[in-house]
Amino acid sequence: MRLLFSFLVLIIAVFILGACSKKDTPIVNLAPSNLSVTASVGTDNSGNVSFIASATNASTYDYDFGNGIFQTVPSGIVTYKYPATGNYIVNVIAKNTAGQTISKSISVAVTVAVSLIWSDEFDQPGAPNPAKWGYDVGAGGWGNAELQSYTSRIENAVVSNGTLKIIAIKENYSGSSYTSARLLTKEKFSFKYGKVEVKAKMPTGIGTWPAAWMLGSNFNTVSWPNCGEIDVVEHKGSDVNKIYGTLHYPGHFAGTADGATKVISGATTEFHIYSCEWSAASIKFYVDEVVYYSFANNNTLPFNQNFFVLINLAMGGNFGGSVDAGFTNATFEVDYVRVYQ
Repeated sequence: MRLLFSFLVLIIAVFILGACSKKDTPIVNLAPSNLSVTASVGTDNSGNVSFIASATNASTYDYDFGNGIFQTVPSGIVTYKYPATGNYIVNVIAKNTAGQTISKSISVAVTVAVSLIWSDEFDQPGAPNPAKWGYDVGAGGWGNAELQSYTSRIENAVVSNGTLKIIAIKENYSGSSYTSARLLTKEKFSFKYGKVEVKAKMPTGIGTWPAAWMLGSNFNTVSWPNCGEIDVVEHKGSDVNKIYGTLHYPGHFAGTADGATKVISGATTEFHIYSCEWSAASIKFYVDEVVYYSFANNNTLPFNQNFFVLINLAMGGNFGGSVDAGFTNATFEVDYVRVYQ
């Protein structure tokens, strides 16, 4: 009996010591190592790139795709579609459960084929195509102390000889001294990211203020500047040949907006191509295919949603300035508007 009791005590002691030993053994988190990152670029010019990241002792992977977009991928395997052609530095951070990391960067060259998704070539004479364009009408200054009253009359907006003519006229109309037109694709067409091209010839006359621009489609619910505004091109008749590319958003609007100008030749006598290339990473402004301003976009800004297009010719106002007393009429002539993605 005594022998049996001693044997039981021995077993219990071994069990207790074993339990204590396991409890007191520290858990060792080995740092990630041997990180490998590979990329396979699609051959169809779709922008798709397949990434595989693997590392010893890693539990998750954080991808920085090199264009302002980030993604956490537990498996390390992901396919990302780049919206624009470019050379991108992709950084991958492998992590373990203790937060220890290892990182590696690779370079990928991506070609993205673009296609025309919407356009108006203005080749059907008469009023602008109602399937593509609506009108803002009325006066009241439009937030800029403008002097015109916008109408939907063919006298102020007409397609002829292959171009759209937006015509500002000095005349008494509904309490205003000038009439003009403002066309927009709101509720007819909008898009997110891509390239907009406007081939146009600016009007002459001190006080004229032509513009081709875009507003966020949530304009009615969040108002301006929270919706964001992208001015593809603006021009002042009092400063001939200086063109403007501008961005308005919360904290940077009106007099504090972000943008740049470029002086060109023949803005009022020749057609030029004004364009804006817009992605999640950047917004670039061009004239005749030459970039003159680049802006870094990110997910805190309102430039990551659908926008619609506007074309108008304003008179005077905070930007247009005083109108020449001898002004009678002026024409903003647009050959086409094209949107690519």
